[in-house]
Amino acid sequence: MNAQQGYRGRRLGLTSLTVAASGLLALLIGVAFAVLLWAISDANSSTSARRASRTALVEAGTMERLLLDVETGQRGFVITKHETFLQPWHQARSELPAAAGRFTESATSTEQRRTAEQIAQGVDSFLRDYSVPLVEMVRRDDPAASSLKTTSEGKERVDTLRAQFGLYMADERAQLAERTDAAGTNSHQAVLAAAVGLAASTALVAVFTILQHRAVVRPVRGAAAAAEELAGGDLSMRIPPSRVAEIGALGSSFNSMAASLQDSRRRIMESTEAVHRRTARDLHDGAQQRLVSLMIGLRLAREMLPETATATADLLDQSIDNAQTAINELRELASGIYPLVLTVKGLVAAVKDLAARCPVPTVVETKDERRISSTVESNAYFVVAEAVTNAVKHAQASRIDVSIEFGDALRIKVADDGVGGVGKATAGSGMTGLTDRVAAFDGKLAIDSPPGGGTAILIQIPLRD
Repeated sequence: MNAQQGYRGRRLGLTSLTVAASGLLALLIGVAFAVLLWAISDANSSTSARRASRTALVEAGTMERLLLDVETGQRGFVITKHETFLQPWHQARSELPAAAGRFTESATSTEQRRTAEQIAQGVDSFLRDYSVPLVEMVRRDDPAASSLKTTSEGKERVDTLRAQFGLYMADERAQLAERTDAAGTNSHQAVLAAAVGLAASTALVAVFTILQHRAVVRPVRGAAAAAEELAGGDLSMRIPPSRVAEIGALGSSFNSMAASLQDSRRRIMESTEAVHRRTARDLHDGAQQRLVSLMIGLRLAREMLPETATATADLLDQSIDNAQTAINELRELASGIYPLVLTVKGLVAAVKDLAARCPVPTVVETKDERRISSTVESNAYFVVAEAVTNAVKHAQASRIDVSIEFGDALRIKVADDGVGGVGKATAGSGMTGLTDRVAAFDGKLAIDSPPGGGTAILIQIPLRD
């Protein structure tokens, strides 16, 4: 997971991102709350308007009823001339002034108020100019009280007033219906607007949560996983760049630290390999050559002894054997420190020499063979040597296959037909050392070892020209 390039554009800060999202969310919530307040206010206004219309209708009905009581009472008195028929007339006459005031005050518009005032004036005129004089005429036994003209005048005036009442109440009912429809429409629009605001707020929260997950949570989890891999020895781990400033700074610091550790490990390994090469060369050119010279001298001395000096000859033969053993052990030691064939002929030759000395049949296959960096060669060789040694010691294998491929990367596979069941968690310190060697050169090491299916170790190291 290498991160070679960062974002060139302006990075976003967590604080600014959070403030912007919170501000937008607060704005949406505020708008939705304002819409709800408007809806509540409009609903209250509509409720008040409908209540006023109903009151106006009630007061208009009361006025019309009192008018009818006046008309009915006077007509009964005119016909029977009994004062008992004037009881509703007196009651209505006493209630009309207050009822007229409530009637005009309950009008819900300027036009309705004018109409109500006209009706109230008409009712008052009917009472003062017609009904009261008619009652007085009956009491005086004036024959004109029962004339057709008088009766027709009263009926016409009452019919006119009732028609005005009908128009007034029809207009009020129409306004009540309009207000009811408008209230329903406004309530529907308010609920719709509030729902849209709530949906937008929810969507914003969801979008912000997704962005926060992508911009913060996921990078932090990636950083935690990378830190875990780094702690496990994989120094090639890198955190990709992020547009969030704080996460980007964390990634840059992590990558710088990992690169520094990787460079330090590479320098240590290069220094160690140089020491191994020098030590192996010194052993080969120094102590080993001196032991060879000593053994040659001992053999010459042995040949110069007479046959009678058997005790001295036996001592020389023993010394020659000890010198040969020391030469063989020193040669093995030097080969273990740094094989001479690796320096002279390269990785493939060294691995083939290792295969030839392996007690388990080992087959080496190569592709696009060429010489590469001596440090990479030496580390790759010791990785193969460790893998082969583990297969010999623990895998119970009857065959080992090694493939080496050179390309843009060095790819090595060491596979056996043993018992399998090996993983990084159970492979021990030897496998950890292999991983460290490979990771020092940006490489990867993987293990495929199903139980009973053998073990395959896959190594990949990038090659730089």
